[in-house]
Amino acid sequence: MNPGSRRALVWLDRVETGLIAVLVLAMVVLAGAQIVLRNAFDTGIEWADPLLRAMVLWTAMLGALAAARDDKHIGLDILAHFVHGRMRRTIHMVTLLFAAAVSGLVAWYGYGLVMLDYGGSGRIAGIPNWMIEAIIPVGFGLLSLRFAVHAFLPPRNEAMPVLAPELP
Repeated sequence: MNPGSRRALVWLDRVETGLIAVLVLAMVVLAGAQIVLRNAFDTGIEWADPLLRAMVLWTAMLGALAAARDDKHIGLDILAHFVHGRMRRTIHMVTLLFAAAVSGLVAWYGYGLVMLDYGGSGRIAGIPNWMIEAIIPVGFGLLSLRFAVHAFLPPRNEAMPVLAPELP
């Protein structure tokens, strides 16, 4: 990989991580404000709860992308614990390609969902519903791409995690 591409990926990783941090911080502040307003003043921000739900959706999707980026996503790879070498790599590739296909399907149907709401009058905190829902096809499309690319890359860590590590 050339230095320019590497710098672009590092920049993208930082933007992704920064966006997750900003969203989580904003959610904490907004939820905290809601709690204080409800308990101390018997009021609240009308649009806060729907916006918090939307922010959870965006944070979860961006978190899934970050997990896939770092190969820390949830995976059902029990079989990989019992095989080694080329067979383990093959199983790893097949499972990632399957995850890419499923993510691609969710992106496709998510696009259909967004198009149903496109141009509609529904809004959350002044933001059209379709813009909030857009993270579904975009996020799952990027997740599909990440899984497909990772399927053909060598695994970052050949050592498999312990199935049931002992707790301290």
